[in-house]
Amino acid sequence: MADVTKEESHNDPADVRRRDLIRRLDAGAWGLFFVWAGIALYAGFSWGTGLVCFGILILAGQIARKYFALRIERFWILAGVLFILGGVWELFSIQVGLVPILCLVVGVALLASAFIGSPGD
Repeated sequence: MADVTKEESHNDPADVRRRDLIRRLDAGAWGLFFVWAGIALYAGFSWGTGLVCFGILILAGQIARKYFALRIERFWILAGVLFILGGVWELFSIQVGLVPILCLVVGVALLASAFIGSPGD
């Protein structure tokens, strides 16, 4: 009986539309990623400019997910912010090492995610 319910929800038209929307958003995001990479490489933009724009594209994808009432992916928000941070770091030629700071931030974020939230997540 449980298998029938699971199978019925798999064929639910709303669920099919949602999966199609997610697939299209992902394909569009990857398309924009590669178009920007081609433009940045061809035009000879600096690494800083390229990283900032990659971060903006990633965050725009998460904004689109929110707009369409889809679950926002925290990993991609963190990745977008880190790309922007790395790009700004490069653009302003900040002399402090970014890698140790990023390692600390990522480590703290992972530890926090392990301890925050319900056990069923």
